[in-house]
Amino acid sequence: MNALFAYGFLQRAFLAGILIAVACAVLGVFLILRKDAMIGHGLSHIAFAGVALGLFLNVLPLAAALAVAVASALAIVKLKGRAGLHGDTAIGIFSSLGMAVGILLASLARSFNVELMSYLFGDILAIEPLEVWLSTGLAVAVLVTVWLNYDKLLFMTFDRESARAAGIKIGRLDTLLMVLTAVTIVLGMKVAGILLVAALIVIPAAAGLQVARNFRTAVLASAVIAVAAVAGGLALSIAVNIPASAAIVILCFVAFGALFVLKRGRGLPPASD
Repeated sequence: MNALFAYGFLQRAFLAGILIAVACAVLGVFLILRKDAMIGHGLSHIAFAGVALGLFLNVLPLAAALAVAVASALAIVKLKGRAGLHGDTAIGIFSSLGMAVGILLASLARSFNVELMSYLFGDILAIEPLEVWLSTGLAVAVLVTVWLNYDKLLFMTFDRESARAAGIKIGRLDTLLMVLTAVTIVLGMKVAGILLVAALIVIPAAAGLQVARNFRTAVLASAVIAVAAVAGGLALSIAVNIPASAAIVILCFVAFGALFVLKRGRGLPPASD
């Protein structure tokens, strides 16, 4: 672990990874309790189209993916409202389109280059200084936005109809949560890759919910698990020369498995506020 503070590229990876992990874990708790855990999976496919577009146009892939993911998140919300589709249907439509567009752009570029592969499978150790600053700023913005809207999001998560009756603008909060998830998915691409980033949102949150007795401790536990997985994954990647993204997700699953067994052994109740 001392190597994390000995080299610049490892310091960048650690800083970006920690902040992104916390953002993923916090949002993950809300999404799981809303039964929207698969949103991350769908938006990651959409982000693939943004990365391919950025590489095709020779612009920063992270910025292109962010623009495409946020625009698609807003379109999904509109489609759900106007077409009367269930959330998973709208997400399935856009995620399929995103993968198709991404493959088409990669084909037009005549190759799946190394940079595209780094976004598919993750390459946190190769994160650039500009990407670190962009990721750090956006991760902090996501966390601050959740904090400012925490009470309303919590109320809506547990009792949607009562929240609407209390005057809370449910539609705006749904849109906000979808946009925050899109931003977080894009941020997590360098950490876990497009193929695995949804796991960084779902698994730490699911692990935290296994042992937490209320919502706040579930959020805290999820964040701690995600941070530990990122730090441990980076250390394992350096020590035994394995992909950091795979190590991070596997450690997340190990934590989930251990806490699941602990919960069953102690008979702990589910998390509540």
